[in-house]
Amino acid sequence: MKFIIGRKLGMSQIFSEDGAVIPVTVIEVEPNTVTQVKTKEKDGYEAVQVSVGKKKRETKINQQQNVGDKLTVSIFSEGDIVKVSGVSKGKGFQGVVKRHGFSGMPFSHGHHHVLRHAGSIGQRFPQHTLKGMRMAGRMGGVKATTRGLKVVKIDVENNLIAVKGAVPGNKKSIVIIQSQE
Repeated sequence: MKFIIGRKLGMSQIFSEDGAVIPVTVIEVEPNTVTQVKTKEKDGYEAVQVSVGKKKRETKINQQQNVGDKLTVSIFSEGDIVKVSGVSKGKGFQGVVKRHGFSGMPFSHGHHHVLRHAGSIGQRFPQHTLKGMRMAGRMGGVKATTRGLKVVKIDVENNLIAVKGAVPGNKKSIVIIQSQE
């Protein structure tokens, strides 16, 4: 499985050879460093721990390890199908119309100041609000994954990768790019 951590720069567009416009998200990928390798004999499972960026000071563990391999954007190639994960944009406290797509109340026949309200939330029995009731609340700010995205362009010199379509998160937020299997 191919895997790398990057930072979302924003959206742009690229023109293909036939003149079609392709919307892309540009992701900057600093070289990822392998900091730890988990083995089946020692840890009971196989995994790789990856870090991105620079530390203020080296820890004793990183000095002793001979891992130190660098992962760059060159592990991916144009045309690969990937999935991108990140934390979605936080929308704050939202009402039911924006959060769940409720249609609201009618504009006439005695309805006043209730146009975007939720309406009834329950019944006479069991005399409490049931779990999972769609109400107003905080929206966004959760882990989201967009699957089936195509790698359109790779710039190895500038450590940039362009993925067709939108990926979750704000500008300059951390995203994880994985090959889809």
